[in-house]
Amino acid sequence: MMNGQQYKDSLRKLHPIVYCNGRKIESVVDDPMTAPHVNSAALTYELAFDPEYEDLMTATSHFTGKKINRFTHVHQSTEDLVKKVKMMRMIGQKTGTCFQRCVGFDALNASYITTYKIDKKYGTDYHERLKKYMQYVQETDIMVAGSMTDPKGDRSKKPSQQADPDLFVHVVERREDGIVVRGAKAHQTGMVNSHEMLILPTTNLGPEDKDYAVAAAIPVDAPGVIHIFGRQTNENRRLEGDIDCGNAEYAIVGGETLTVLNDVFVPWDRVFMCGEYDLAQEFVETFASYHRQNYGGCKVGVADVIIGAAASMAEYNGCPKASHIKDKLVEMVHLAESMHCCSIACSAMGHKTEAGSYYVDTLLANTVKLNCTKTMYEISRLAHDIAGGFIATLPYEADYRSEVCHGYIDKYFAGDARFPTEDRIRMARLLENMTGGTALAESMHGAGSPQAMRVMIQRETNWEQKKNFAKRLAKIKTGD
Repeated sequence: MMNGQQYKDSLRKLHPIVYCNGRKIESVVDDPMTAPHVNSAALTYELAFDPEYEDLMTATSHFTGKKINRFTHVHQSTEDLVKKVKMMRMIGQKTGTCFQRCVGFDALNASYITTYKIDKKYGTDYHERLKKYMQYVQETDIMVAGSMTDPKGDRSKKPSQQADPDLFVHVVERREDGIVVRGAKAHQTGMVNSHEMLILPTTNLGPEDKDYAVAAAIPVDAPGVIHIFGRQTNENRRLEGDIDCGNAEYAIVGGETLTVLNDVFVPWDRVFMCGEYDLAQEFVETFASYHRQNYGGCKVGVADVIIGAAASMAEYNGCPKASHIKDKLVEMVHLAESMHCCSIACSAMGHKTEAGSYYVDTLLANTVKLNCTKTMYEISRLAHDIAGGFIATLPYEADYRSEVCHGYIDKYFAGDARFPTEDRIRMARLLENMTGGTALAESMHGAGSPQAMRVMIQRETNWEQKKNFAKRLAKIKTGD
């Protein structure tokens, strides 16, 4: 296993092409725009060596019997699924943000299940290829970016119907030694500070879309790969100081990119689906349910920080004992724990797959994520209510640091005299950044839009059974 520093050193050996705000980033480890995301992911490596968190952060490889970082593990029990959620909550509490590594974790586990099914149906050897690749991932402890979402173009049309065929990643050439893929992946969390990406199909496909049924592992610096770093709501603050950032060490979200694949070659041993279009939707749903499981972990860890910040603001404002403040704080805890309960439940109710790994209860996994799309907004709203409107109107840090303005700001933004004004400002900035547009949009749309969860819940719910429960009590004849 790598520790945090070894992870950073390993990134320095890579040479991805990354553009950000009209310039090329030379080192993602050292550039101020990407360094906080590196720091956040590095903690997933560093905590694996902390005895206090060893049980959550590490596992035993079912391939080799060696101790590995849990983020490279294939779930072997419902206990593994539960530990995953607990691990993510703990890391969320420590970073207050996205630590990015779960997407690849989920992509690997979804691939483990789906490649087994493809092989069973078609007699291919994708599963064996994937097992060898996963052993490589475990041995090297590399960070893999789960790479599913395509730009999609006209949402009313299938991939093969698009005006531009590259709006979904597709195979443009099949060679004796491998394939060539073209297209792009959008909203790619943690991509620039990963070692490799695992691309997956993003939607259900028909026979005419078979070239879009592709799954493969690609280094982030492979020839033909270009990353365009996405703009975030607080990015310029990283260049100006540490107070206005709110969370200067770890940033606020996951450092997303548009990743372009310009005729990228992939050798066959790194190809895990190629043309099996009828299993694309199952690939998507398996990954999505694993990923939606996470939100009662990582987002609850973030919510714990928001709740702590709101409680601190109540103290700094001098009103921690006001009944309405206490009610709001309790409601925030209730909402957070409700999300966590659902993630624990979908894990505990998981089951063993044909491939031998364990998979979540899909109905409950989609339920927790749909809850999260609403709950994180409400937690943030309550935090705004408790903290006060000044979190949105504070002066610049540069003015606070200036000789002319410092005294005025320190005097007039004071709260309870027991606490330094700077502490109140720092906490306010943390809340402003954590509950602003970018973080909330990610809670709403990360791992799929709310409608995607509704579709899965509609599909997974046994409606006839529920109707029969009611009919029996009403003494109406049932069909069973």
